[in-house]
Amino acid sequence: MKLVLCSCLLHLVLSSSLFGHAGARGGESRSLPSSGSATDGYAGAARHLFGERPAVSPDVARGYMTNSDLENAVKAFGRRCGNISRIYSALRDFSLIIEVQTVCGDADSFFASLFEGFVVMDISIGKSVNGVPLWVIEISDKPGIEEAEPAFKFIGNVHGDEPVGRELLMLLANWICDNYLKDPLAKLIVENVHLHLLPSMNPDGFRLRRRGNANNIDLNRDFPDQFCCIILCCVYFMKGQFFPMNGDISSRQPETRAIMKWLRGIRFTASASLHGGALVANYPWDGTEDKRRHYFASPDDEAFRFMASIYSRSHRNMSLSKEFEGGITNGAAWYPIYGGMQDWNYIHGGCFELTLEVSDNKWPNASELPTLWEYNKMSMLNLVASVSKTGVHGRIYSSDSGRPLPGFVLIKGINSTIQASRGLADYHRVLAPGAKYEVVASMPGYKPKTTTIWLEEGAMTLDFILDPVATPVDNQLKSICDCSCSGKSSIELLGFVWNAHLGVYFLLILIVLALICILFRRRMPVLKHRQTGALKKSVVV
Repeated sequence: MKLVLCSCLLHLVLSSSLFGHAGARGGESRSLPSSGSATDGYAGAARHLFGERPAVSPDVARGYMTNSDLENAVKAFGRRCGNISRIYSALRDFSLIIEVQTVCGDADSFFASLFEGFVVMDISIGKSVNGVPLWVIEISDKPGIEEAEPAFKFIGNVHGDEPVGRELLMLLANWICDNYLKDPLAKLIVENVHLHLLPSMNPDGFRLRRRGNANNIDLNRDFPDQFCCIILCCVYFMKGQFFPMNGDISSRQPETRAIMKWLRGIRFTASASLHGGALVANYPWDGTEDKRRHYFASPDDEAFRFMASIYSRSHRNMSLSKEFEGGITNGAAWYPIYGGMQDWNYIHGGCFELTLEVSDNKWPNASELPTLWEYNKMSMLNLVASVSKTGVHGRIYSSDSGRPLPGFVLIKGINSTIQASRGLADYHRVLAPGAKYEVVASMPGYKPKTTTIWLEEGAMTLDFILDPVATPVDNQLKSICDCSCSGKSSIELLGFVWNAHLGVYFLLILIVLALICILFRRRMPVLKHRQTGALKKSVVV
């Protein structure tokens, strides 16, 4: 125990920047330099790790949607938009269509031919500690159907005492619903992007009007981290809490696990979480390898700066910030954090995530929400649309069969790889415009292919056709398949095929026998039970 405590103290002393930094991402921000050493004084600028802000008073919380209100709003939104397009009620019975069409034909094309227009679907990706569903709204012309389109997600209310995001996301959903037929930007998003909205990641914290969840864990410190294990464990140990090691997924909070599972199920191109307590667009990296505060660029630093600038420049006054040049900041230059959701998305999902501070006040009066919506509306819309309007998009195919390949796309000089989707093999690569890039597509068993492009302001479509690599196994199979059968009798041909695949047949026979043995062993207790029951019954009679 002494050794552990000494190790903790040593790491904490070396990482003094972890202490005393209050609230944004989200918390209340103060004037900050864009870079500097860990010894620079800015104690009021970052999030509290050891101190919990006082709970928000009921008076301040008045006017915000309760968790029940939010759930009703999500479902009412689905019904309202379903009535407009006459689609939502059909989606409720779509599971039967999927089952039938999976057997009888192509379910995706069948559905697309029946229903066109604006479609909305609400799903729950999991539940909070107290069992509150984490509701998600998907907005697309074909929700739930895999398309060769980028996917974007917004997450609100990561911290329970920062509720502006949950209100803004419902306002965004309703605005798109009301305007997709008449507004070009809304129409572009509906037809070219799969937009996912999670209004509240932390409904328990919201109900308690505090930062952490029901277990008082900061969800934006609960994700696996590339740089930190011991430090986080020590910090939480000194708070009397437990922080799981990187590989320990089961010990993480249910809200965290829900996000991780969500990202495994959907290949998101980009993402943003909405916070309060400052006014800035924050981009990776959030942490540093040496645990000190300084600019620490990710491999896609230019692309992230481009994304953050889209939000900042579209905002009413974010880009005019006196604290942050252009209204954007590198997270580690602001103040390093560990266990954050932003870096985890980028590393483990290839998802380009920003942390958006959308209001100086963490929990402003509800009367300010319409103004905050007007200030952030175009920023949110332009950021979502950018994943379709900019960057490089395409699909990867096999030259011999034409089938889609879930290969990998790499930009030379950028140590970051994204993977094409498994079904359609489509990829969507976020890149800063106005530069030359060498795009490399690869797939195990295929020859990689490189194409040099000059990316303008708009999006570029770039498909790849990869040639398979000939292997000794391929040649052996080819020699078997291309054998000359002339002059051979039926018995000779049968013997040739049998000898060529004798090992395979033998393995299949063993597998079948093993399955029969397992089934027989499982069946024996049932037969004995029935036999015993029959004997007892005959005795009684």
